[in-house]
Amino acid sequence: MNSHPVRAVPSLALPSPTEIRSLDITHRRRIRERVVRERINHFEKWDYKEFFQRFRLSKGTVENLIEELDNVLRHPTERNSAVSPTDQILLALRFYATGSFLQTVGDFSGVHATTAGKIIHKVSVALAALRNITIKMPSTDEERLECKRKFYNIARFPMCIGAIDCSHIKIISPGGETAEAFRNRKQFFSLNVQTICDSNLKIMDIVPRWPGSAHDSHIFRNSSVMTRFESGEFGDNCVLVGDSGYPCKSYLLTPLAQTRTRAENLYSEAQIRTRNPVERSYGVWKRRFPGLAMGLRTNLKTTQVIITATAVLHNIACDEREDEPWVNADEQRAIDLVNNNPPDVDDIRNNRHDNNFFRQQLINNYFNNL
Repeated sequence: MNSHPVRAVPSLALPSPTEIRSLDITHRRRIRERVVRERINHFEKWDYKEFFQRFRLSKGTVENLIEELDNVLRHPTERNSAVSPTDQILLALRFYATGSFLQTVGDFSGVHATTAGKIIHKVSVALAALRNITIKMPSTDEERLECKRKFYNIARFPMCIGAIDCSHIKIISPGGETAEAFRNRKQFFSLNVQTICDSNLKIMDIVPRWPGSAHDSHIFRNSSVMTRFESGEFGDNCVLVGDSGYPCKSYLLTPLAQTRTRAENLYSEAQIRTRNPVERSYGVWKRRFPGLAMGLRTNLKTTQVIITATAVLHNIACDEREDEPWVNADEQRAIDLVNNNPPDVDDIRNNRHDNNFFRQQLINNYFNNL
């Protein structure tokens, strides 16, 4: 027999109708106090340096963004303390800068965590929609000639219109049966993002949809930009430069496994220096928005949109010649971890069997005469 007899739950003293009305009024007042939080005018509160460090862009550039996105972000009504386009954009920028929990970034902006999450997604979608304007490969003969000229000025490498590579963006585990596909060689979860950049570090093409375990060469072989080169869209005299994780092709020139001649040494040095902008671009991109390296705590769909949105902002910052933000030691360590991404050994081994005729022809006919 149970030694602890069952006891009835003590009766609760029910409040009177007057007390109920009083409780209801108090409850509604608490709801209003919880939802309607004080919102700071960040443009007035911070000087240039303080504003820039918190939002990673200058006041002038942010004001231009607000003007560009105002119609997209503005609520049709100001009821229920609707968050203004200005506050929405600043909240999203603060999140990109920190990768903080939604509660933290919400508190910073005076909104609930749930609202913060919705705002980040909405602003990111609006920014990503600018992709076709701000992220694009050179489409005219004049644009391609200008790209070639600027890359040539780096190390006298001919015909180059872009430098290609991949970089890991740290994420939380997406869960589900395919979660382990997102664990990369360094054992953290990520998206392996392919970009092509110009000599000024601007991103001209981005592919943010592959899990961290995907090889760079596999991402390229399944990308639309490879199809565009294969179809001859960019002409016969336009090439990309990439590291040894990529297959060597007539339009994608990769490093030599070893050099034996003066011409090969010249090619190798020029190729390394010419592809350097894409590696530098990752450092600048992630120092501007350390959340990309510290880890994005959003679902996969939102994360992919955020990556594209920050790429758009990176290009805008390049166009506006924005200063490069300072990062603390923890942020720099996180950036170094995700950016230290040498080519996969299997890719290097497999790519040795590619047709290197065009590369050798370039070495013989061009670098041999320098």
